[in-house]
Amino acid sequence: MHVNLAIFASGNGSNAENIYHYFDGNQNIFVSLLLTNNRRAGVIDRFINFNVPIVVIDNILASDGSFLIRLCETFNINIIILAGYLRAIPADLIKKYPDKILNIHPALLPKYGGKGMYGSKVHENVIANNEKTSGISIHLVNENYDEGHIIFQKTISIDSTDTPDTLAEKIHKLEYEYYPIVIEKYINELFT
Repeated sequence: MHVNLAIFASGNGSNAENIYHYFDGNQNIFVSLLLTNNRRAGVIDRFINFNVPIVVIDNILASDGSFLIRLCETFNINIIILAGYLRAIPADLIKKYPDKILNIHPALLPKYGGKGMYGSKVHENVIANNEKTSGISIHLVNENYDEGHIIFQKTISIDSTDTPDTLAEKIHKLEYEYYPIVIEKYINELFT
């Protein structure tokens, strides 16, 4: 088994870096491409010293499924991992990679998902609605934001003293702990 991952990221890139380190040295699964639609994204600085090609695109190319397909084919990509990527995935890329694009969402879907629900906006809404729990959802990507098949969820309790910032810290810990493990398990089930 030889599986090449493309990581798509738009921001700071802590999840992307965590995934890179998790698979660094793996004999079967390789981070083979980092794609970002933000030339000022922190993820570029995180990856600059890794032996991973970095491709920076604009939002026009981010919407061009044919371009993204050709790019992924150039790097023999088998699975696409979204790690804080804030663009819609074009339908033709989803068709080319059915059930092979994974995303992580910082809430328990189907609640607090959809267009515009990312980062601190999610945590602010969760706190404002006095939810007792939150967590992470790892799901397959389809044509609708955050509506793809959920393959993993992990729940945590929200304390009465939690703020959007403290909740974000708790969620980040879950993301770092579980996202790479779930990716690996999913790939192993898919390709072996």
